Amino acid sequence: MYNGLINVYKEPGFTSFDVVAVLRGILKQKKIGHTGTLDPAAEGVLLVCLGSGTKLCDMLENKDKEYECVMLLGRETDTEDTTGQTVSEKEVSCNEEDVKEAVMSFSGDIMQVPPMYSAIKKDGKRLYDLAREGKEIEREARPVTIYEIEIKDISLPRVTFRVKCSKGTYIRSLCRDIGNKLGCGACMEKLKRTKVSNFEIKDSLTLKRVEELSKEGKIEEYIRPVEDAFFELDSLHVKSESQRIIDNGNPLCFDNIAKNNLNAKDGQKYKVYHPEGNFVAVYGYSEEKKMFMPVKMFFDR
Repeated sequence: MYNGLINVYKEPGFTSFDVVAVLRGILKQKKIGHTGTLDPAAEGVLLVCLGSGTKLCDMLENKDKEYECVMLLGRETDTEDTTGQTVSEKEVSCNEEDVKEAVMSFSGDIMQVPPMYSAIKKDGKRLYDLAREGKEIEREARPVTIYEIEIKDISLPRVTFRVKCSKGTYIRSLCRDIGNKLGCGACMEKLKRTKVSNFEIKDSLTLKRVEELSKEGKIEEYIRPVEDAFFELDSLHVKSESQRIIDNGNPLCFDNIAKNNLNAKDGQKYKVYHPEGNFVAVYGYSEEKKMFMPVKMFFDR
């Protein structure tokens, strides 16, 4: 069984679940999951977790993402992208300077109302299921962060921009809000996810390429180890005499760690390794307990 992460290029027309289903057939294993769902019409980086890597799925949802989007001004739809039904069309009377000012005003911390056609649950039911029943309910605005936004091209009524954002950001809704600010409405025409954390589109593999590499016996060369998802975390190595503690998933004290002259801060997370160097878990430091507490174990006995 394969364990780790594979950076898949999801092509338009596939759902994220389609990608997982195809990979199960290619790799001949059931334990596969994806993280960071992409809409069927969207394309780009889809991180797929394999084997023990499936424990990562919920953690990778929190990673920052980067997109390239084409926004269509003058049209509003029920899905907030061009796959939906048009609900309003208006003349685009703004100029390039108006567009630049409106787009850049969404940089930083913003409040965003998620779209009805989304997987968010309300009273145990997905919003997109309610939307398909013709129902629209009030949604609360949620805080998201636009770390970077860069206009790549303005060819009215289309605007192409790159955006780096926090988890929970809907690019469709960003287009909607920019259109509302300009007074003409807008929807998303194209979306390409170019990066998730440190996984970039230039390294992604189409399903066809995955199949070719699998047949050639080379696919393992492209499966990233689980620890690569935590590249930004510092490392801790457990002492030989303390290995049993980590193998049982118990908290660690400073005496259990080699070279423990750490300046640990409350809530700070670490990659934890066996004495021989195998990645075992992610732990977080608790100032109250003066110990490192398990966040997620990746060690299989």
